[in-house]
Amino acid sequence: MENIAQLAELLQQHTPEPGMFGTAIGRLSLIRANQPSEPVPAVYEASLCLIAQGSKRVSLGEDSMVYDASRYLIVSVDLPLTGHVLEASAGAPYLCCKIDLDTAALADMVAADERGAPRSNLPPLAIYPSDPDLIDAACRLVRLLDRPESIAALAPLIEREILYRLLTGPHGAMLHHIASADSRLNQISRAIAAIRSGYHAQLRVDDIAAAAGMSASSLHAHFKAVTRMTPLEYQKRLRLQEARRLMLAGGASAGSAGFAVGYESPSQFSREYRRLFGAPPRQDIERIQHREAYNVAL
Repeated sequence: MENIAQLAELLQQHTPEPGMFGTAIGRLSLIRANQPSEPVPAVYEASLCLIAQGSKRVSLGEDSMVYDASRYLIVSVDLPLTGHVLEASAGAPYLCCKIDLDTAALADMVAADERGAPRSNLPPLAIYPSDPDLIDAACRLVRLLDRPESIAALAPLIEREILYRLLTGPHGAMLHHIASADSRLNQISRAIAAIRSGYHAQLRVDDIAAAAGMSASSLHAHFKAVTRMTPLEYQKRLRLQEARRLMLAGGASAGSAGFAVGYESPSQFSREYRRLFGAPPRQDIERIQHREAYNVAL
């Protein structure tokens, strides 16, 4: 566990306060929490999540799993998950690094693999026992934040090493299918990208199906099998999460935030917001702000 301790030390150095932080390495984010959290719905990008300290539960529909310093999480496609930090304190904060998967590099590596895509019945979301080589590569990637002049040259090499280790690891078969242009999962990934790029506009299922190279009926069936949502439900999740961000980060009112993400009816926006987050917009934002003020006071 020596490498995990090193990773925890590095993450603590670069996360002086609770929150999720982007870094000078575009696909690397660092996360810290000083106390357990409430369940929070969010769309997780295709990524590797390595916890160095603490633990977290993630849920996709009715399925849930817990990961910690002894188990890493791999998300193969952008999925609507609910995350819940379980173990964290000011003295032993939850510390995690999230490394988004470079799908273009992944496709290049799969294309160069002459063995072809292996069969896979693996889910697009899974946890696996900790891998010392992955943790070592993550430590080297985070250390580059202290040597910004080396990031452009070395970060892509370390990220490629991480992709290689994932492709040759227990989830490799699934990643091969994601990167294969003619696979169902690659088609669903393209559908997700199309929805995310135009989440504020009216959803036209035929357009999304065309972007994915599928029929509308096939899209609906396979999309729900992967994400546990219909395309329309997925778009709704994106809209509500963006509205929440606008109110928290930008100080937008509930009405303006709802309108900005594509809602024409304030009552519909409030109703669907409450269904997802458990409280009407204003009450939810006040609750979050009160909790953040309390954490700062501590």
